[in-house]
Amino acid sequence: MSSAPNGLYQYPIVQAPMAGGGSCPPLAAAVSEASALGFLAGGYKTADGMYQEIKRLRGLTRRPFGVNLFMPQTAAVDPAAIEAYRGQLAGEASWYELSLADEDTAGTCDDGYEAKLAILVEDPVPVVSFTFGCPPAEVLATLRQAGTYTVITVTSVDEARAAQSAGADAVCVQGIEAGGHQGTHRDDPHTDGTAGVGLLALVGQVREGVALPIIAAGGIMRGSQIAAVLAAGAEAAQLGTAFLACPESGAHPLHKKALTDPLFAHTELTRAFSGRPARGLVNRFMREHGPYAPAAYPQVHHLTAGLRKAAAAAGDAQGMALWAGQGHRLARPLPAGQLVEVLAAELTETQGALRALQMRSAS
Repeated sequence: MSSAPNGLYQYPIVQAPMAGGGSCPPLAAAVSEASALGFLAGGYKTADGMYQEIKRLRGLTRRPFGVNLFMPQTAAVDPAAIEAYRGQLAGEASWYELSLADEDTAGTCDDGYEAKLAILVEDPVPVVSFTFGCPPAEVLATLRQAGTYTVITVTSVDEARAAQSAGADAVCVQGIEAGGHQGTHRDDPHTDGTAGVGLLALVGQVREGVALPIIAAGGIMRGSQIAAVLAAGAEAAQLGTAFLACPESGAHPLHKKALTDPLFAHTELTRAFSGRPARGLVNRFMREHGPYAPAAYPQVHHLTAGLRKAAAAAGDAQGMALWAGQGHRLARPLPAGQLVEVLAAELTETQGALRALQMRSAS
């Protein structure tokens, strides 16, 4: 990013913050040590859990890194819909010998946001990004005063404009191809199946809509694709699924294997595991329960947590949330530092080929 703080990274490659275990200190450290930008996921952790990961990461690298936070969820949720879905999952609970009655779905919806934010203000990190919304201007200003570079995940031009108005330093433009949760600022179930824009089209729209630097995310697995989004107007590319397969990744071994397993041929957006649209490999759980899952995040996430853990413990990938982007079949199980080097070499090669083509066309 040309307007990012000096020394943030050498290569325009950002490792996506993958909540739920994929992102971890060893992965972020390996990426940052390779002169890209590693990220920790603050989501689904306690404030102290996030702080301990930051401490561990600082012990592994002195290079810049980022931390991602989930914005609090405020939308009203129908308790009856959650209970109906609990009934829908009764067969799963019986299979894994669990009691879904023990799963509390009425807990906090803010993911410990205020406590995590207080830590990041008191003990600043180089970059903080936000997903599922945009913080108020005063929050972004406070982080800027602490020396932190702020990034807002956006999925539309309107969301990018809101981020710019609030004073964000950059936007992470997330295309519909991206794995994991769609970072929409407002979850509208009426748009399921119709909303979402492809990454290249969205980067172009946001580039003309705001003056902020753009990090492009969604289905990127090769250096040639990084070159494409840079040519479209992005300053950097964010890759999640590509790093999920790395040995340093905290993803479950079954999840890593599934990325290139012919049994899991494609991805879809689903509410089955969390109540919010998220892209993952299509498996039995998604097929059987996705059509009935309510728009209730994070309540459904808490409801299915025990089932997902039990499936992983049983070695049953058909019951796990196998988050993955549309480019998952291109995953390479390389060490993270080596993957950064390969991506950077592919990027350089593609950009060189494009320059040569332009010179030939001009002559």
